[in-house]
Amino acid sequence: MKKQTWLLGVFMVLFLGAQMVPADDDLIERHKKWLEEEVVYIITPVEEEVFKILKSERERDLFIEAFWQQRDPTPGTEENEFKKEHYRRINYANHFHGRSQPKPGWKTDRGRIYIILGEPNDIVRYEGQSQVYATEVWFYQGLTDKGLPPGFYVVFFQEGGVGEYRLYSPLRHGPMGLMTSYWGDPMDYQAAYEQLREFAPELADVSLSLIPGERDITMGRPNMSSDLLIQKVETTPLREIKERYARKFLEYKDIVEVEYSTNYMDSDSLVKLIRDPSGIYFVHYAVEPERLSVNQYESKYYTTLKLNGTVADRNGQIIHQFEKDYSMEFDEEQLRQISHMPASIRDMFPLIPGEFKISVLLKNEVSKEFTSLERDILVPGESDGLQMTSILLGYRAERESPGENRLRPFQVGPYRLHVQPNRTFVLQDNLAVCYQVHGLSPDLRRQGIIRYDFVKNDEVSRTLTRNIGDYPDIPNFVEEFPLKDFYPAHYRLRVTLLSGDDEIIAGEEEFDLTHSEAIVRPWIYSKILSGTSDPAYAYVLGNQLFSAGKYEEARGQFERAYRISPDTMAFALGMARVDMALGKYDTIESFLLPWVDKPEPPPYEVFFTLGKAYQNLGDLEKAADIFDKAVTHHGLNTTILNTLGECYFQLGRHDEALVVWERSLEINKEQPQIRKYIEAIKEKK
Repeated sequence: MKKQTWLLGVFMVLFLGAQMVPADDDLIERHKKWLEEEVVYIITPVEEEVFKILKSERERDLFIEAFWQQRDPTPGTEENEFKKEHYRRINYANHFHGRSQPKPGWKTDRGRIYIILGEPNDIVRYEGQSQVYATEVWFYQGLTDKGLPPGFYVVFFQEGGVGEYRLYSPLRHGPMGLMTSYWGDPMDYQAAYEQLREFAPELADVSLSLIPGERDITMGRPNMSSDLLIQKVETTPLREIKERYARKFLEYKDIVEVEYSTNYMDSDSLVKLIRDPSGIYFVHYAVEPERLSVNQYESKYYTTLKLNGTVADRNGQIIHQFEKDYSMEFDEEQLRQISHMPASIRDMFPLIPGEFKISVLLKNEVSKEFTSLERDILVPGESDGLQMTSILLGYRAERESPGENRLRPFQVGPYRLHVQPNRTFVLQDNLAVCYQVHGLSPDLRRQGIIRYDFVKNDEVSRTLTRNIGDYPDIPNFVEEFPLKDFYPAHYRLRVTLLSGDDEIIAGEEEFDLTHSEAIVRPWIYSKILSGTSDPAYAYVLGNQLFSAGKYEEARGQFERAYRISPDTMAFALGMARVDMALGKYDTIESFLLPWVDKPEPPPYEVFFTLGKAYQNLGDLEKAADIFDKAVTHHGLNTTILNTLGECYFQLGRHDEALVVWERSLEINKEQPQIRKYIEAIKEKK
C-alpha cells in the first residue's frame, strides 16, 4: 500500500566567543554566496552565528536544509512554497532592479524590499517630470499577519536625479528631498509639503507619512511612525522565524541521526518535582510538540515515538539515562477527534538529591522529526529543613479516592492535576494551584498561614489567605480559584507561608489569562506506573547513587531491591557492582555464581565482575575459568583477553598467557603495554 503522511495539527545557550566563529573566507564559495547573497535579508543573527560555527560542508548543507524546512508553510508536502517564492523574488529583483546599475538588483533598495515583501499591490511612478525626481510609490496591503499595518506605502526616489533609486524616509528626506527645486527653509517640512502638493498632491500626502490616515506633523516635522514602519518592514523575516531550531541543530547535530538533524520542531514542555509519600522525589515531565505526523496503512494511522533522556550532575557526569518507545495507532474516528488537538507525551522517574541538568530528546520515527527539553533542577535532601516544591498550575484538579498504589504523571498525593505546559487559561476555568510543603513543625501546622498574591503589572491585584490547618492532605496543598472575576492579563502568582507577620518560605509561578472563550486542551499519552513498593525504583536510585560515587547509599538501595526480589539478575548484579567498588570481593560470588551456569547465559558483565572478584581475592584458577566462559559465551574482546592473560601469567601458565595476549594484539595493535608483556615472555624462552 502507498503510504501517506498526515499532519495532526499543529544551547545549550549560544555562548559564542569571537574566536569560535570562523572568518567568512573559510566558507566555500556556494556557502558564502548562500549566506551573503541568497538569504542575507531573511537570516536571523542566531542562524548566521550557528552557520558560521559549523565545521564541515556536510553540516552546513544540513543546516541549509533545516533553514528552509523551518520556513516551509506546508511541511507535509514535497514542495517548499516559501523557498520557491524567495528565489523567484531574487531573480525578479536581479532582472528588473539591476538594470543600468553597477550592482546586482538584489543589492538595491528596491530589490531588498521586493525580496522581503514581494509584489506590491500597486505601483505609481513619477517619471519625466521637471518638478520632482524620478519616484516610485509602492502600496502594500493584507500583510497584517506579519505585524504590519492594513495598508502602507514604500517610496523610492532617484536622489539628486542620478544613480539608483533610494529608499525614502519622510523624516530624513522630507518633501523637499523629492523636488528638483526647493529654495525654502530646508527644515520647513510644512512649506515643502505645500509646494509639492501644487503639482503632485498624492505624492505630497505620502511624503509626510507612509501610513494612510497618519499625516500628522509634530512641531512642523513628520512623526516617527514612518521610520518605525520601514524598520519593521526590514526586520519582518527575522520576527517570523523561531530561532530555537538553530540552537537545537548545533546542540544535537552530533547526537541525532542525520535524517533527523534538519527536522527540529518546536514544542512546549513542563518539568516539575513532586515528592511521593514514600519520600522519593519524582521528576514529572510533559513534552507537547507543535505537530505530530503519522503514516497511513489501509484504514489505520500510526506513528512511533522514541524518547531518550539523560540526567547529568554539575560536573557533566551522567547519573541516569532512559529510553522509551511509544507506538501509537488510530482509526479514522480517533484521528478525526484528535486532529485539532496538540499531543502531550508525559512520564516520570525517580531522582536522588542533588543539582542536575535534565535533557529529554523526543523523536518521531515516521516523519524523522525531533524536539527536546532541557531543565536545571534541584532535588533537596531529607535534612534540608523546610521545603516548598515548585508550584504546579492546572485547569482542573480531581481528588481521587484511595485505591491501588499506582503512579501517574502530575499526580500529587490524592490529587490528579490536569495541566498544560503553556499555562494559559480562560475566564471559564478554575485555576488549580498545587504544591507541597515538607518539614512543617507542629507550631506551623497549627498556626501557620498561606497567602496567595496575584500580581499584575507589578502590583498585587488580589490576595487570599488560608490557615495551614484548613488543608486536609498536608504536605499536599491544593487550592482552586475561579477566574471569571479576573481581568485577562499576564499574572504572577506568589505563594507565601507565614508565621505571624514573618515570611518563612515562598514560591512563584506565572500564567496567562486570555480573552478567548475556549482553549484546545491536549490529548495525553502516558502510562500508569506501579507504586513505589516496586523494587525497580530502589534499583534505579541505586544506579544513580552508584554513578554519583555514593557507594554506601547505593548499596542500601540495591539491597532493598535484592531483598524483595533476589531472583532478579539485575538486582544481584547491582549488589555485586557496588560491593566491587567498596572492595567487598568475598560477597560477590553469592550474588553472581548462581547465574553463571544457567541455560541462558547471563550478560558479559556478570562474568567479568565475578572473574575480577576472584582475581582480587587471589583465586586465579576460578578467575581464569570464569573469564574463559565469558569468551565462550560472548566472544573475544581485548578487555577480557588481557585480563585472562594476567591470570594465566600469574599462575605461571606463560604459554597460555602468550596466546591470549597475541590474540588481543591482533584485535587492537595499539597496545604498547601488552606488546611489552609478549616480548618479555618470548625473551625468557
